[in-house]
Amino acid sequence: MIKILAACGAGVNSSHQIKEAIESQLSQRGYQVMCDAVMVKDITEDMVQKYDIFAPIAKTDLGFELSIPVVEAGAILYRIPAMSAPVFEQLEQVIKENGLS
Repeated sequence: MIKILAACGAGVNSSHQIKEAIESQLSQRGYQVMCDAVMVKDITEDMVQKYDIFAPIAKTDLGFELSIPVVEAGAILYRIPAMSAPVFEQLEQVIKENGLS
């Protein structure tokens, strides 16, 4: 199971849309994915350690170094295939490069 952490400012709307899209698209590509959606301000170093990939809505300074790959996922929210497809492709590339599949 690939664990992905999605995050946005409020942790209510955008991160949940990103979560649903990631789970749906990566499942269609044959991956077992579990994605959680949270508020950026609630993220801790200990929390991040439980995930394989961090997918924030935009570049985010958490105040500490991340030990997992980051894929900015904000373009998913536009729901335009030409904009969101590169995000899914990057997620898939990170999965393959890190032996997560």
